[in-house]
Amino acid sequence: MRPFGMAVLLGAACLSGCMQVGPDFHPQHESWSEHWSSTSIEQVTQQGTQPDTRQWWRIFGDQNLERLIAEADANNGDLKIAGLRVIEARAQLGIALAGRYPQLQQANADVLYSARKRSDGFNPRSGGYWQYGMSFSIGWELDFWGRFSRAIESADATFFAAQANRDDALVLLHAQVADTYFTLRTAEARLRIARENAQLQKRSYDIAQKLFKSGESDELDLQQAKTQYLGTLSSIPDFESQIVLARHALSVLMGRPPGPLAELDVQAGREGVIPLVDRAVLQDVPADLLLRRPDVRAAELQMAAQSALIGVAKADLYPSVSLLGSLSWSASSLTGAPNTLAVVGGPSVTWNLFDHGRITNNVRVQDARLQELTVAYQNTVREAAREADDAATALIAALQRDTILNDAQGAARRSLTLANTIYREGYSDFQRVLDAQRALFAQQDAYVVNRSNAVGSLIALYKALGGGWYTEQPLVDPATRQQMQRRTDWGELLNELDAPSSTPGPSEGSSR
Repeated sequence: MRPFGMAVLLGAACLSGCMQVGPDFHPQHESWSEHWSSTSIEQVTQQGTQPDTRQWWRIFGDQNLERLIAEADANNGDLKIAGLRVIEARAQLGIALAGRYPQLQQANADVLYSARKRSDGFNPRSGGYWQYGMSFSIGWELDFWGRFSRAIESADATFFAAQANRDDALVLLHAQVADTYFTLRTAEARLRIARENAQLQKRSYDIAQKLFKSGESDELDLQQAKTQYLGTLSSIPDFESQIVLARHALSVLMGRPPGPLAELDVQAGREGVIPLVDRAVLQDVPADLLLRRPDVRAAELQMAAQSALIGVAKADLYPSVSLLGSLSWSASSLTGAPNTLAVVGGPSVTWNLFDHGRITNNVRVQDARLQELTVAYQNTVREAAREADDAATALIAALQRDTILNDAQGAARRSLTLANTIYREGYSDFQRVLDAQRALFAQQDAYVVNRSNAVGSLIALYKALGGGWYTEQPLVDPATRQQMQRRTDWGELLNELDAPSSTPGPSEGSSR
C-alpha cells in the first residue's frame, strides 16, 4: 500500500469513534422535583435506618407477611418475566457491542467440475477438469461519526431501563402482596364482628320470640328483631367470600394455583389483626426518593436510549468509511494451469447522496420520539408526587378517624348495655335495644375498615416513594436457568447478572 493510502487509513482509524453526531443526553429534571416536599408527607414520615425502605413491610412485624413476600419473590410469574427481559436486554447490548469489530467476516470454499467438448476439424476433443477456490473477506466500517458507539449507548441505557423495570415490578409485587394480605385480615376481622353481633342479636330475637308467644309483647318487636338478626347474618357469607378471594389472590401472587394457604395459620392469633402504624420510616428526603423510583428511573433511561438513537440516525447523513480486505486462492486440475493467490485490501467510502429526504425525516422521527419520552417522564414524576401526597393525606385522615371511631364503638357498646338494662326494667321499648345493636355493629365495622384504610394508605405511601425494590432472589431462578442452558449456550451471561443490585441512573455510567 502506498504511503498516502496508509496515512489516510491511520487518520480514519484515529478519528474512529471520536466524532459523535447527535445530542449528548442530559437528565431532564424539572426544578420543582429536586426540592419537592409535602406538608402531608412530613406529618406521616420520620427519618430512620430501620426498617430499610427497600424492605418496608418489616415495619408491621408480621412473620406471615414476610414469608408471603419471600415466596412471591421466588415464584411470581410477572417478576420472572421482568428478570428475563433484563437478560434479553443484556443480550441485545452484546449485539450492539459487536459493532466495535469488523462487521463482515466471511470465509468461502468451492469445488467445481467443468466439462467441455471441442470440435477441431476431424479431431474432436472432450474432457473435464476440477476447479478449486478458497477465500476470506473482511470488512470493517469505521465508527467515524459515532454510529456504533451511539447504538451501544442506546442499548446500554435500555439494559439499565430493563433493570429499573424489574425493580418497579418488585415495588408493585410487594405492595400487592401486603395490600392483599391486610385485605384478608380485614375481612377476617369484619367476619368476627359480624358473627359476634349475630350471636348478640340472636339472643335478642330469641327473647322477643318468647315474649311474643307469652303475649308480653306484640309482633312488631319480634319482626324487627328478626329483621335485624337476619340482616347481620346475611353479611357473613360475603365476608367469607372475601376471605377466600383474598387467599386466591395471594396464591396467584406467589406463583401457585388458587388454594389454601397453610402459612397463614402458622402464627396463631394473627387472624383479623389490623396494625396501626402512624409513621413511614425513610432513609432519605422525599424528593430524592421520588427521583429514584424505579418507574421514574426507567422513564429517564428510556429517554437516554432514544437520545442516542438520534445520533444513529444522523450518522446516515454522512459518508461511511470502511476497510476492506480479501485473501483468495484458486487452482485447477488442468495440466499446466497455474495456482493463484491474491490479496486485495483498501479503504471504501459510501455515501447516500440522493436519499437525504428519507434520512432527514428519520432523524426528525427519532427526535420527536425523544420529546414524547421527555413529556412522559415529566408526567411520571408529577404522577409519582401526586400518589405520594394522596397516600399521605389519606393516612392522616385515617389516623384522625381512628381515635374517634374507637371512642364511638366504646360508646355504642355502653349504649347497648344501658338500653338492655332500661328495657329489662320496663323503662324503654325494644326499639332502643335494636337501635343500640345496629349502632354497635356499624361502629365496630367502621373502626376495622378505617384501620384497613390506614394500612392501605401506608402501603401506598411506601409504594409511591419507590420503596420495596430489593430482593435476594436472582434474576433467573435455578429451574429456569437449567431449562435455558439446555436449549442455548449462554456462556457466563446468566452468572454475570445473578447478584441483586440497584439500577444506576443514565448519568452514573455503566459497565460493559
